[in-house]
Amino acid sequence: MNQPHQQDQEVQAAAEAPDQFFRELEIQFLIHELKDPIAIIETGLRTLLERREKFGPLSTKQENTLKRTLRNTKKTRSMLNNLLEIGRSQSGCFVCSYFEPAKSLFQIMKDALEITTGPLADEIGKYQTEKDAGELLSQNGILLDTSPQAVGIEMFQDEIKFSQIVGNLLKNALYHRRKRVEIKMAVEGKDLVLRISDDGPGVDPAHQELIFKRYAQVKECSIVPRKGHGLGLAGALILARCLGGDINIESQKGQGAAFRLTLPLKMEDS
Repeated sequence: MNQPHQQDQEVQAAAEAPDQFFRELEIQFLIHELKDPIAIIETGLRTLLERREKFGPLSTKQENTLKRTLRNTKKTRSMLNNLLEIGRSQSGCFVCSYFEPAKSLFQIMKDALEITTGPLADEIGKYQTEKDAGELLSQNGILLDTSPQAVGIEMFQDEIKFSQIVGNLLKNALYHRRKRVEIKMAVEGKDLVLRISDDGPGVDPAHQELIFKRYAQVKECSIVPRKGHGLGLAGALILARCLGGDINIESQKGQGAAFRLTLPLKMEDS
């Protein structure tokens, strides 16, 4: 659904700050145009990996290189999609429908692993449900805990934006974990609550506000330099608030981090 008077809001924004409005419009256009060449690159890589009977066998080094390139292509596509969804949210564009967040969570997890890992993503891809994959995930330090109240419950939200938010939080935890990531989903009143925690280097309280700002990074919060452009967490927070929810962080430096996402089960309740 689109919020009322969206066009009037855009006209007003253009009149009040024309340079900023048209600069943001140009950025959104460029992002949209980049999606096609990224899709072509991804398709080409998949073809080489999946149709070897036509294009010939691959050595182990060639296969690993192609898989690494494909993962990074997916990261680029994910970042472009994040930017587009942020722009749509800030323009008041939402497409809401009923869906089961518990089922969506497992697919989002598989997508996040496909972008951030190699062999584990290939193994997880063979499973259709969280229950079937639970043991494999647990062996790799990833624990999924869905409360009985959250199993089978439906949300009326923008599922694409929900996936972008949760995907960014999961990828952040997977990037920074040492050995363990815990994902807990529950229902509190009229809200869905998702808590994603890792055992990584944590975030000093002095830096916690900064990590939610676009294009800002805090190298001190990671055991390695952060990869990306500081868009993931910032974008997730923008999208969550546009959907009537919020994200909070609980962390101390050196003691891991926990991100708590709260979203209304029905957007009109926000």
